[in-house]
Amino acid sequence: MTASTPRKRLFIRSWGCQMNVYDSGRMADVLAPLGYGPAEGPEDADMIVLNTCHIREKASEKLFSELGRLRVLKLAKEQAGGRLVLAVAGCVAQAEGAEITARAPYVDLVLGPQSYHRLPEMVARISRASGAVIETDFPVEQKFDFLPDSTTPQGVTAFLTIQEGCDKFCSFCVVPYTRGSEFSRSAAAVVKEARHLVAQGAREIALLGQNVNAWHGEGPEGRPWTLARLLLELAEIPGLARLRYTTSHPRDMDEALIAAHGAIPQLMPFLHLPVQSGSDRILAAMNRGHRADDYRRIAEKLYAVRPDIALSSDFIAGHPGESEADHQATLKLIEDVRFALAYSFKYSPRPGTPAATAVAQVEETVKDRRLQEIQALLRDQQDAFNRACVGRSCAVLITGAGRHAGQFAGRSPWLQPVHGLVSPDLGLTGLTGQMVTAVVTAALPNSLSVRLEGNEALGPPAQTPRQEKAAA
Repeated sequence: MTASTPRKRLFIRSWGCQMNVYDSGRMADVLAPLGYGPAEGPEDADMIVLNTCHIREKASEKLFSELGRLRVLKLAKEQAGGRLVLAVAGCVAQAEGAEITARAPYVDLVLGPQSYHRLPEMVARISRASGAVIETDFPVEQKFDFLPDSTTPQGVTAFLTIQEGCDKFCSFCVVPYTRGSEFSRSAAAVVKEARHLVAQGAREIALLGQNVNAWHGEGPEGRPWTLARLLLELAEIPGLARLRYTTSHPRDMDEALIAAHGAIPQLMPFLHLPVQSGSDRILAAMNRGHRADDYRRIAEKLYAVRPDIALSSDFIAGHPGESEADHQATLKLIEDVRFALAYSFKYSPRPGTPAATAVAQVEETVKDRRLQEIQALLRDQQDAFNRACVGRSCAVLITGAGRHAGQFAGRSPWLQPVHGLVSPDLGLTGLTGQMVTAVVTAALPNSLSVRLEGNEALGPPAQTPRQEKAAA
């Protein structure tokens, strides 16, 4: 393409998990050779991709509502003599491809999460024929083998998918049906992409997977590595200051990975480890493959090797068959473990999953009340964790300018958003991407306010509410 060739404009809207954010970036990469550059909004685009997530409630309804709005833009573009390519990608596309084309026949492309490396071919196909192009098979080849190196830097913090799919088949979850079986990228491919991200300016990398700690990619010697071994290798990359990984499953938290939290300084003291319920009876009904006390033991081991670690989790209120005693067991587990952050939802049926057809569905009013009780307890714990940080020193990674003049934005080791002011003599120039020492001055509802302390040695790590309770 010559420099005078007009560029096409691409707008991608992502819903759901961090892996969708990563996937959206890779879709932009594969479309770049076709001349697609970023559009500021859907009104400016020549192609719009809706990258969907099937996990959240009413995902399909939200998609069709958005498609109805975009149809107006598509018709206006056509009346002006142009063309707007409209694509639906991701897990809703995988699960409901035929329904999408039936209800929204103006959609040009429908592709599942395992097919986005084929986007250039699909775009070429719609230019030659009328009607929608659908790609929702699970291809034999692995899409990562066909993706180019990322051309668009993600910034100071970056995502890197190392594992996809799930073999767990939890009763409530559609992931095995939309993402396929578990697949792990090779260690060499992961390390190569990580080095590329660091060269583009990343200081923190979050490894992604539906069951990221089930990763078992082939190592250089031909034998599979564990996630703990991979983290050790990534920690050796010059310039990479921080590592994280999400989302984990309790069944895959092996001893080596737990030990890695105490042995690898770059591995941040924050772990998202969904438990879903505190009742053994409901965990069995969910097909989770672990008990509540198994989760408690994992938490105790993590606190032992990394006393300042902060745990995050997911909870479902009102799974089919859940009794009041089961709900109370969940509240007890929350009280025992204590969480710095958590996500909680009412159970909602997902078509094709075992729980969707279970007889003992819980009434909506009961689910509402149980969810409110779970969220109130979790909110108190999150507030307590944030307040415990006030007055303590911590390392802050500066991610850019804040919303106000002279303000910077950053991230704490525990994934909290951080903001503070820069003195006029220092300024913001060159601060992005730097690791600085800061003292937490206030805990706000969704962030921490900090004061820079220069580059002197770090003070002691902040105690978690769990540590303070133990000390008392």
